[in-house]
Amino acid sequence: MNKLSDGAAEAVADIGDGASLAVGGFGLCGVPETLIRAVLDQGATGLRLTSNNCGVDGRGLGLLLEAGRAARVTASYVGENKEFARQYLAGELEVELIPQGTLAERLRAGGTGIPAFYTPAGVGTQIGDGGLPWRYDGSGGVAVQSPPRRTDVFDGRTYVLEHAITCDFALVHAARGDRHGNLVFRRSAANFNPVAAMAGRVTIAEVEELVDDLDPDAVHLPGVFVQRMVVLTPEQAADKPIEKRTVRA
Repeated sequence: MNKLSDGAAEAVADIGDGASLAVGGFGLCGVPETLIRAVLDQGATGLRLTSNNCGVDGRGLGLLLEAGRAARVTASYVGENKEFARQYLAGELEVELIPQGTLAERLRAGGTGIPAFYTPAGVGTQIGDGGLPWRYDGSGGVAVQSPPRRTDVFDGRTYVLEHAITCDFALVHAARGDRHGNLVFRRSAANFNPVAAMAGRVTIAEVEELVDDLDPDAVHLPGVFVQRMVVLTPEQAADKPIEKRTVRA
């Protein structure tokens, strides 16, 4: 099966208003920048985003936030994105913050058909007990808060029940791929990309290099999880900004 699209615009054309998107990346590493820009140009709004974070101001998912295209974000980190924080505190954006490992496992569970799982992360906190602000009212009050999660005890230890995440679409970035959708990631640029890809009902991958044949033992994500592929230009593949540049005095 040839899963190649004629470009990013074609690949994301059917992402509609209100769609849910699982997006790979960590900070600015391994972010599907070209696909995100294509979604921005395409015009879909009211998007429900699931990603570790929302990039930074002016890059990554920060572009969709700045354009007012996001209605809800499920993430582990607000971090370096001032617009993300502003919209959240102003009540313009609903945000579900969850532990990073739990987010990764919820995405993986969604891709493997596991409806829910137990974890000790969050026991005795607002994650498990409820009351975590999901949306503010714009005046400092909480308009929507997280509900309490079910807990159970196994071998004398309390665990929180977490539900799997599946999304309408997934956007991911990979170093190499073949026409069948098999993907190879490069080192830390893998981050959330494999589990995000697994959680998407329709997964769209941008790849830096298209290869004719991949050694099956080298494949990081099988093509069964990928429905569409976009091959980046050399300029797009080389566009890898540094989130925090540190130099010696």
